[in-house]
Amino acid sequence: MDFTFSVNQLQALSNLLTHPEQEEEELEERPDGGAIALQPGHIGPPKRSNPTDCSIVEPTDVKTIWAEDDVPEGSEYEDIWDTRQQPEYEVLFKQRVGTEDVFLGMSRKDGSTACCEDMVIRINLPGCKSADLTLDVKERFLGLRSSVYKLGLHLPHPVDSKNGKAEFDADTHTLQVTLTMKRDFDFINLA
Repeated sequence: MDFTFSVNQLQALSNLLTHPEQEEEELEERPDGGAIALQPGHIGPPKRSNPTDCSIVEPTDVKTIWAEDDVPEGSEYEDIWDTRQQPEYEVLFKQRVGTEDVFLGMSRKDGSTACCEDMVIRINLPGCKSADLTLDVKERFLGLRSSVYKLGLHLPHPVDSKNGKAEFDADTHTLQVTLTMKRDFDFINLA
């Protein structure tokens, strides 16, 4: 390692560790050599001492208790008194690949979930029929209800709740829900 520093670098370090108001005589009198103790509160811009500078936000409607954004999606489905059982499920991720991806490796896709476009949720519902199921999909939540089963699943990534596909296989009593994920920076990952 090279530990040679220029004069400008040493002066900048000295300025970081001392108060600008202190004189050199004061620094020599201090037992710690003028170094100040930095704490987490020193990070960021200096704090204002006048509390009247900050503006108070008034609620738009005085009868509202909380904003709609403060309530997480799917919280209306969480009922601890509901005795219906939760079905077995698995969350899978699916990529759209072509021959240029598989054989030639021309795109930047890899096996990670960052390169996946779709989320597939497979739910095993033994003894159920498709007519008995109620499916509700939101951007970050999937709700499934039947007379026997109840599933409230918070999704790991936001999805397009308007465009999805659900298929029920009556032979295996499995519901497969395919949802397109919508994430920030997908144009970079999937280019």
